[in-house]
Amino acid sequence: MRGRARADVGGVAGWKARIGQDGSVFAGVSRVRGVAALIGADLVAAYRGGSRVERACYLLAAALVASGVAHLGVLLAAGGQWVGPLSWRKPMTFGLSFGLTLATMTWVLSFLPMRPRLRAGLLAAFGAACAVEVAGITAQAWRRVPSHFTPPDRFTGPDVLAAAAAAAGAVVIVAVVVVAAVRALRRGDEVDPVMRLALRVGFLSLLLAMAIGVLMLVGGQVLTRTQGEVAAAFAFTATLKPGHAATMHGVLVLPAIAWLLRFTDGGERFRLRVVRLACGGYAAFAAIVVAETLAGIDPLGAAPLLARVLPAVGALALVAAGATTLLALRRTDVTRIPFRDGRSRSAARS
Repeated sequence: MRGRARADVGGVAGWKARIGQDGSVFAGVSRVRGVAALIGADLVAAYRGGSRVERACYLLAAALVASGVAHLGVLLAAGGQWVGPLSWRKPMTFGLSFGLTLATMTWVLSFLPMRPRLRAGLLAAFGAACAVEVAGITAQAWRRVPSHFTPPDRFTGPDVLAAAAAAAGAVVIVAVVVVAAVRALRRGDEVDPVMRLALRVGFLSLLLAMAIGVLMLVGGQVLTRTQGEVAAAFAFTATLKPGHAATMHGVLVLPAIAWLLRFTDGGERFRLRVVRLACGGYAAFAAIVVAETLAGIDPLGAAPLLARVLPAVGALALVAAGATTLLALRRTDVTRIPFRDGRSRSAARS
């Protein structure tokens, strides 16, 4: 039997049940602090109410982020280069990025109705793959050898192991993202329509990021093997990084806006308009950056004026949606937040 949507325990409904409809607990408390208390309570409930696998993934994500921060300290202390195949920037960015991505996947999968075993399996596989990827990159950095791309004539045992682990981890990560995206795109009324839109656009963006990542890996490997050195491979991947980065974190930003809107007293039409603006702005921004990247135009470099203006327009729409959300939160009276019970939070216990 497919997992059912769980009640909104610990969220807005749970807090309204505790404080009473008159909001007596928040008497004398500012609106901002009242809404902040609801948001904080919901985050705590998401962690405490999650499964063991979900909590383990959150802790692992924190460890990966800590590893990234630690390697930022190494980079600053060692005074090394910010770019290049042997830069300490790589274990730093991989730790931060994979930690954030793992936490994001753990969180957004809690909004998708699915069997608890399936959710646990997907998260366990994704978390293990993230850990393997970061561990491999970190080990290669401390060995002072390039990661991902090593000429065949310089391969050693540890290099073969690191390459195999990275490839296996990439396959698992892509597979989990594909399964989650398919779930997000399925029709159904288990998920709030506002959150469903954010999840769909976010996962489509993440799929595009995965495709660009595969292109970076395959293209880099081909160049390394045909030219016998890694400079061309790293130069090739550098041209694709803006597109990869632009599409990577929409699965966090868009659902976060939809989630925050739940703590406002706006109706569904208002929330849907804001999320549509956010999705449209993000999609325009990401699509233009990807198109420029594939055309060989550096969005961050000496790009033509139009190539710099178009992504900015999309980004401004996203910022406007975020600002509207924050303003709505600031004006919200916690005692007037509607009872929203259409949320598929955490693992459905059925």
